[in-house]
Amino acid sequence: MAKIIGNLVPADDFTHPLGPELNFNESMYFNFHDPLRQVGGFVRLGNRANERRAEMTVTLYLPDGRVYFMFKRPEITHNDAFDAGGLKFEVLEPTQRLRTHYRGSMLEMARPREMADPKRAFTENPLRRVEIDLEHDAVGPIYGHSQDESEQNRDAENQFARAHYEQHMRIRGRIEIEGTPAIEIDGLGLRDHSWGPRHWQAIEGYEWLTMNFGADLGLMVSVIRRGDDQTRRGGVMIRAGHLEPLVEATVEIDWEEGTPFHRALCVHARTAAGESLEITGRVLGFIPLRNRRGGTTTTIGEGLTEWRLGEQVGYGLSELLRTEPAG
Repeated sequence: MAKIIGNLVPADDFTHPLGPELNFNESMYFNFHDPLRQVGGFVRLGNRANERRAEMTVTLYLPDGRVYFMFKRPEITHNDAFDAGGLKFEVLEPTQRLRTHYRGSMLEMARPREMADPKRAFTENPLRRVEIDLEHDAVGPIYGHSQDESEQNRDAENQFARAHYEQHMRIRGRIEIEGTPAIEIDGLGLRDHSWGPRHWQAIEGYEWLTMNFGADLGLMVSVIRRGDDQTRRGGVMIRAGHLEPLVEATVEIDWEEGTPFHRALCVHARTAAGESLEITGRVLGFIPLRNRRGGTTTTIGEGLTEWRLGEQVGYGLSELLRTEPAG
């Protein structure tokens, strides 16, 4: 069983009682990258049982720049499991080992930036049958919280992640794409689990960066912005199984000219022990996603990213969220 850091218990790896809030969300997310085959991706299920629907996202990045993508809002009536729209998560050993499985259609996108206009992208790109079957095994502790007081004190409409934890993982498994040879996956990644009220529009923006430089070194950097100049900066370094908090973090972003799409990043961070870190990132694959509510649009740029920390090379996801005010 993996070590737990924070006010969490092994049972938190399963779903929780459904809260009374209309926007109660319980979600799990897993990302992965195989450095030998240069194939990566992420899967997410968010149960919104009080709205009688789930949010299901599956994304695969191939080394030639193609992205396979699918998003659905399948109907659900309970919060007893993560199983909707062809995507299923299983806890094989709490805190240590989980399985993700997807079987269904995905868009094959040679020009994934077309997803900035989802209706057009779903109309003009072909569908392929895809099966993903992966096991995720812990290479570090679980870190997070089961109750964030700063979130709990907000009304449900303005909450984002009352309960949340993350963990760096080793991933092995298989991906089968219609018409192509099966891809064996052996890589690294990160998973997270959140529950409580959530609207994507509750915050102004964030940079959420996940990095794996090997089974013994992983980082997560987070910069979250709300109104009234409220910004939370930090993250963690997991080194040889030991967690070192990041107490400062700034992210410089290189945008593709004339677009809201990021292509490179530079991170400056400092650990609680005083160690300074400079990490550069180069986006290898990118897809823009969005969420709309009440006239407000939230865009989420998802970049499969190559990271460099000194002489070390690693991989992960750079997820940048921006909310545009209504009107």
